[in-house]
Amino acid sequence: MSSTTLKPLVLHAHGTGPNPYKIAAALEYLQLPYEVKLWQFGDAPNGVKGPGFLKINENGRVPALEDPNTGVVSWESGAVMNYLRRVYDQGNRIGPRGGDEQSVVDFEKWEYFLLSTLGPMMGQVNWFRHYHPQKNEDALKRYEEQAYRCFGVLDAQIAKHGGSYVLPGSTLSAVDLHFYPWVYQHGFAGLALDKYPNVKKWLDHVAVQKEIKAAYEKVPKGQSM
Repeated sequence: MSSTTLKPLVLHAHGTGPNPYKIAAALEYLQLPYEVKLWQFGDAPNGVKGPGFLKINENGRVPALEDPNTGVVSWESGAVMNYLRRVYDQGNRIGPRGGDEQSVVDFEKWEYFLLSTLGPMMGQVNWFRHYHPQKNEDALKRYEEQAYRCFGVLDAQIAKHGGSYVLPGSTLSAVDLHFYPWVYQHGFAGLALDKYPNVKKWLDHVAVQKEIKAAYEKVPKGQSM
């Protein structure tokens, strides 16, 4: 399918969470047409727990992606990202950096480390710092420590190969897209990168790329539902 003949894909998002931005960035890198629909929290008709959105994603979370070109609906950011790679990344622009089994496993282990560990730990830091009804310093301290531990793991990975991205190589991959929105929120989470210079360098390097900038400009300007 040529990008000039594709119908726009529909990215369901809200403006504050990290995960929709990684999908918007992937759509930008793959040069796919897309439109953004913004939902609110809660169970109102325009909410992610409302009946309209639950028909798209039974779990009531963003992102979700509707592809009118294939009829496929995907949700959970890992599943959405992998769908886009399988269907549209024929040139392997954002996939594993090599075709051998070790390269594929390296891609997947860092992808899953973000999805299962760093992302959830950052989410818990944000929750206990900003949203939990009662102060719980013990819980906040635990999740801060875990987030920093994850930063250390990521810092060591980047230092090990001395490159500009999470995986070795001269180009960005979907692994970077998974990590970037979560690490980008470190300031909001009240966390610092002073002890993680490789993470800071990586974050600054990714931030200036035009596709990342375009994603962060387009998502907040989406159609309000």
